[in-house]
Amino acid sequence: MAIFPIRVYPDPVLRTPAAPVARIDGDIRRLVDDMFETMYRAPGVGLAAPQIGVALQVVVFDIGDGPHHLINPVLLETSGSWSFDEGCLSVPGRYWPVRRPGFARARGLNLAGKEIEYAGEELLGRVLQHEIDHIGGILLLERLPRRSRKQALKEIREEEMLRGKGR
Repeated sequence: MAIFPIRVYPDPVLRTPAAPVARIDGDIRRLVDDMFETMYRAPGVGLAAPQIGVALQVVVFDIGDGPHHLINPVLLETSGSWSFDEGCLSVPGRYWPVRRPGFARARGLNLAGKEIEYAGEELLGRVLQHEIDHIGGILLLERLPRRSRKQALKEIREEEMLRGKGR
């Protein structure tokens, strides 16, 4: 297994919709293993393949009940509302109050090529939505209200400038 660097904003791969996985083979199995290793090392509760520079529709997650994965996931249903301080490994060290549906249900394939569904409220629902956003090229920053997004982007640019001057 390998640990990959996590791509961070503004890396363009994060804004590019990922391609569906055409065939589940040894490469995809290795990718899933590597993604788990990378996610746990980060540490995080979810990771999408684009976050490690692989533009495929693969997500992994573990909210404390063991590792799970979805290949070619589709969000089937959402309902309710839940505000939570949400972060992202691709925007490290930052958290914002984000309102999303409190429940989500998603379907995809497992490594055996069988259809599988996950559904849950609060954290599981949020992780499913967040990671499926990533495979669609949508970042957490886009889920922020306009004023909060402008402020977040300004702060990120200022940090980049400071890092650039320190070299």
